[in-house]
Amino acid sequence: MSDRIPDHIIEEVRNSNDIVDVIGEYVQLKQKSRNYFGLCPFHGEKTPSFSVSPDKQIFHCFGCGKGGNVLTFIREIEGVSFREAVQLLATKSGHEIPNEAQQQQENTQQNQEANNLLNAHEWLTKLYHHLLRYTKEGKEGLHYLKERGFTEEIIDTFQLGFAPNSKDFTKKFLEKKGFHPQTMVKGGLLSVNDSSEYSDRFRGRVIFPIRNHQGKTVAFGGRTVGNGDPKYLNSPETELFHKGRLLYNFDLARPEIRKTGEAILFEGYVDVLAAYQVGVKNGVASLGTSLTETQAKLLRRYVDRVIISYDSDNAGIEAAKKAAKILKQVGCEVRVAQLNYGMDPDDYIKEYGGERFRQVVNDQSSTYMTFMMTYLKRGYNLANEGDRIQYIEQVLDEISTLDKPIERDHYVKELATEYDLSKEILDRELAQRLKKRGYKDNQEGNRHTNYEKNSYSRNKKLLPAFHNAERHLIYYMLQEARIAEQVQDEIGGAFNMSEHQVIVTYLYAFYEEGHAPNPVQFMEQLPEELQGLVSEIIMLNLSPDITSKEIQDYMLRIQAKRSEKEEISVLEAEQKEAERQNDPIKAAQIAMQIVQLKQSLKH
Repeated sequence: MSDRIPDHIIEEVRNSNDIVDVIGEYVQLKQKSRNYFGLCPFHGEKTPSFSVSPDKQIFHCFGCGKGGNVLTFIREIEGVSFREAVQLLATKSGHEIPNEAQQQQENTQQNQEANNLLNAHEWLTKLYHHLLRYTKEGKEGLHYLKERGFTEEIIDTFQLGFAPNSKDFTKKFLEKKGFHPQTMVKGGLLSVNDSSEYSDRFRGRVIFPIRNHQGKTVAFGGRTVGNGDPKYLNSPETELFHKGRLLYNFDLARPEIRKTGEAILFEGYVDVLAAYQVGVKNGVASLGTSLTETQAKLLRRYVDRVIISYDSDNAGIEAAKKAAKILKQVGCEVRVAQLNYGMDPDDYIKEYGGERFRQVVNDQSSTYMTFMMTYLKRGYNLANEGDRIQYIEQVLDEISTLDKPIERDHYVKELATEYDLSKEILDRELAQRLKKRGYKDNQEGNRHTNYEKNSYSRNKKLLPAFHNAERHLIYYMLQEARIAEQVQDEIGGAFNMSEHQVIVTYLYAFYEEGHAPNPVQFMEQLPEELQGLVSEIIMLNLSPDITSKEIQDYMLRIQAKRSEKEEISVLEAEQKEAERQNDPIKAAQIAMQIVQLKQSLKH
C-alpha cells in the first residue's frame, strides 16, 4: 500500500500533519464537544454529518460512509494516488521523499505527459513574468498594467507576465527546454494548423497565470494590449485545466476565506486583482464561464456566506442572478454587492477608492431575497395593476424557496407593507406554494438539531446485538494487540459479518508483521471499500477500558449467532431431504423452525 515509500517516512509525514488543520483547509469545521463537524465534501448535504476526530486523527461521514486518516482524505479530495498524497503532505510538513523512492514511482505515459505540462507551465510563468518586468519586449504590457493602476507588488504576487507578439518565440523556448510541440498543443500552450505548423497560442498579450488549488500554474489567460481579437483568450480545457472546477485565485484567497468566513465572487481576473490591491484578499473568480455547481460546492466547503460582486450592467446582473441561485441551492448564504449601474468592481475602485468599495461589498451588500425582489421588478411596470399582481406572485414563489421561517415572514411583511396588502392572504398564498414544494412544519426544527445526534441517527438503523458485539470487539482489537491475539486464538476469523471477517484477517496480519497498535496506520493496509467502515468503528464512543469478562461476552454472542446460522444451514438441508422424500408435514415443521431461528438472528 505504501508504493515503496518507507513506512517510517509515511508515519512521520502523517504525524506531522494534524487532520483537523489539513481538512480545515478544505472544509469549514466547527467544534462540537471533542470532535469537529462540517458539510461533507464528498456528497451534497445541508446538515453537517462529516466528523473529524483530533484525538484519533481520523474522519468519518455518517451520511455517505466515507472515512479514513489524513492521507485517505487527501487522496479522495484531490483525486491523487497514495504516493502523491504523501508527497503533498510532505511538502506541507517540510519532509523529503527519498530520490530512490521517487524513481520507483509508476511512470505511465499519462503521468509523464501531465508532469511535462506542469513543468512547461512553470517555465512559461517565469519566462513571461521576467519579460514583463525586466525586458524591452515586455514594456508594452507593463505600461498597460500600470495604466490600469496595478502596482509592481501586485504584478509580482500574481506573477503577471507578457507574451511577445511573435509567431514562434514560445515554441522555440519550449523546444530548447526539451518539450515536444505536440504535447504543448495538448496543453494549450501552442497551436497547430492544417499544415502541421506549430505556433505560439498567446501573442502580444498580458498573461494571467491560472493556478490550481495547490498553487501550480495549469493554464493562462491572455489580454491583448492592442486592438487584437479576441480581447481575452484563455487556455482550452486540458488534462490539467477544467475551468468549471477551478476558481481563479483560490490558492491565495483560501487563508483569508477561512479567516473571514466569507468569499467574494468576481467575474474576472482584473476585478480580483483590483480588489486584492485594496485589501480585499478573499476574492475569487469563475474562469470565463458562468459559475458551476462544482465551483459553488467548493466555496460551500469553506464558508457560509458568499458575496457576489459582478459587473452592474444587464449582462452582469443576469449572471449574478444565476450564480446566486446556484450558491443558494448548495446551502450558501448569498449576498449581492450593488455597484453603480454600468460599473464593474475595477471601475468602482478607481472612481471611489478601496475603502468605499469595501463598505459597499462587506457592509451594504443586499441579501439574496432583496436582490431578487429588485431583479424581478425590472420586468414589470408596477404602476399597472396586472403587472403588479404578477410581480407579487413571482416574489411569493421566490420567498417559498427560503429555508428559514423567520426570513419568509420578514419578506411577506415587507411585501404586504409596500403594496398595502393583507398579510394573512399573502401567508395563505405562501402556504400553498410551500405545500407544493413538500415543505413540512417541523422541517426547520429537524434541520438544526445536535450535529452528532442528527447526523448519525438519520442514516443508521439499530443494529442486532451480535453485529454490535463484533464492532465493539474490533474496536478494542484495534487498541490492544493482546485482545486481538486472544480473539484470534479463540474464534479466529469466525465473525458473522463478511466485512468484519476481512477486517480481522488484515488486523491479525498487521500485528504478525510486528506493528504496534495504530488504527490510523492499519487503515492504510485495508482495501479502500473497508476504510469507511473501520473509521466508523474507531469513532465509536466506547469506554477506553474493557474487562476480560466483557471480551468473553462479546465472543460468546458472536459464536452463538454463528451457531444459529450453522443450525439453519443444517435444517435447510433436512428440509430439502424431507421434500425429496415427499414428506410435506416434516418439511413444514422444519420450515417453522427455520423461520423462528431467522427471526432470532435479527435480534
